[in-house]
Amino acid sequence: MTAILGCIADDFTGATDLAGLIARSGAKVSLRIGVPDAPSQSDASVEVIALKSRTAPVAEAVAACRKALAWLRASGAQRFFWKYCSTFDSTPQGNIGPVAAALMHDLGVAQTIYCPAFPENGRTIFMGNLFVGRQPLAESPMKDHPLTPMRDSNLMRLLAPQVDRGVGLVNRLTVARGQHAIRDELARLAADAVAHVIIDAVADQDLSVIAQACCDMPLITGGSALAMPLPDLYRQAGLLKDSGDHAARPALPQGAVLLSGSCSAMTRAQVARYATSRPSFRLDPLSLANDGVGAALDWLASQPLQDAPLFYATAEPKDVRAAQDKLGVERAGVIVEEALARVALAARERGTRRFVVAGGETSGAVTQALGVRRLEIGREIAPGVPWTFSESAGAPVALALKSGNFGAETFFADALAKLEHA
Repeated sequence: MTAILGCIADDFTGATDLAGLIARSGAKVSLRIGVPDAPSQSDASVEVIALKSRTAPVAEAVAACRKALAWLRASGAQRFFWKYCSTFDSTPQGNIGPVAAALMHDLGVAQTIYCPAFPENGRTIFMGNLFVGRQPLAESPMKDHPLTPMRDSNLMRLLAPQVDRGVGLVNRLTVARGQHAIRDELARLAADAVAHVIIDAVADQDLSVIAQACCDMPLITGGSALAMPLPDLYRQAGLLKDSGDHAARPALPQGAVLLSGSCSAMTRAQVARYATSRPSFRLDPLSLANDGVGAALDWLASQPLQDAPLFYATAEPKDVRAAQDKLGVERAGVIVEEALARVALAARERGTRRFVVAGGETSGAVTQALGVRRLEIGREIAPGVPWTFSESAGAPVALALKSGNFGAETFFADALAKLEHA
């Protein structure tokens, strides 16, 4: 079977989020970590490539995404989805807009849409403004994100400096009138040379209507929830015939390790909740810079893996800024990622085969350290967070890769319990 849909995600948690939601529809999904060296031999109808490009330099991110697009086209994909975070994480330079523009150029596309809405997780767009729950993006905890602080809620203003061609809006009033109204408005904007179009969505039904209106577009961009209706629409068009199921959990020994690098408000709450009843070790960037990761590895060696110990660099915004001021933003992040990757490898050597990882950058570092190249999608723990299964050093492993703000406060315990019944 040739893939009908090829997807590119700008981080690893976003890729598993996307793959998990598409798998809800029954489509068979293949999730790759990085661009494979050889053409696809998979029978999956949806191919997802996870990149670590969200905070990469613009030129590097564009080059990686173009390489992914070329692989997906060579693997037979006919339509493409550029997936970024539902909080539109980016800087004034990119990478959302520059990547979209590059993919448009390579595909010969004159217009595409942007819709990061994920109503099930509280991300909605109204009159071009992104909300996180009831808060505008710029008033939400995302304003203090350590790498991509979001200080404006208006997606048109955020996108315009990143692209060279016109930016427009299909607002909620048009979406409420249905798919034909959306198509008519997109055509009107195209006639005015508007290439980049934000689309409002405040409910799941809006996403269904938008998907119906845009499913024939060669390139769609947005959050994972917008991709969820696409497989059923492709089935209706006769383009997709498979109806895969979630991957079953392989046989795994007891024991787990939890690794958290995210500093989002929800992850802070999740870490605090879990640490009240389970062993936990805090990784401080300044201590790591001075003394290395030895203390963490010694502590790991003393812990029963059945207790599922937690290692976390999760911290309050003021503490993150203090470390960044002394070490630099990039070095502070790299130090933490490398430490958590070292812990993951040490845990694997002790026999750990279950890993729960919080944070996109952390997930990238851990999966790369474990040598994971392809993931099978299991059942969801929370909306947008499935268990995934792969191999590391020849042994089966289970990984839950969680975006910072996803999941309830009990997520870590929920993940371990869900795996037991997978």
